[in-house]
Amino acid sequence: QVRLVESGGGLVQPGGSLRLSCAASGSIFSIYAMGWYRQAPGKQRELVARITSGDTTNYADSVKGRFTISRDNAKNTVDLQMNSLKLEDTAVYYCNAERVRICVICPERDYWGQGTQVTVSS
Repeated sequence: QVRLVESGGGLVQPGGSLRLSCAASGSIFSIYAMGWYRQAPGKQRELVARITSGDTTNYADSVKGRFTISRDNAKNTVDLQMNSLKLEDTAVYYCNAERVRICVICPERDYWGQGTQVTVSS
């Protein structure tokens, strides 16, 4: 069983910074991509940032230039450095592991963390 554990959420003032971390544990052979999604109240879950095993990154337009995603393939961890936070960044942030294999011939599947709350408020 693969498990994703997130940490680093909290309350921050506008313009502040937070760093989210996610660690995937369990019997893991490979992970194609890891990323962060968020869901604000009354809104759909949306991609924030994603990074592949080859270090290709994708960012939502709303966070480009403010957020940076990084990954340690050997440790199966992914971090999200969030700077210049805005009120509209308030949401529950979910870690995602995409196309995970637990063995070389095993089928791929995606996994989600439980979510961590980020609140930007003055």
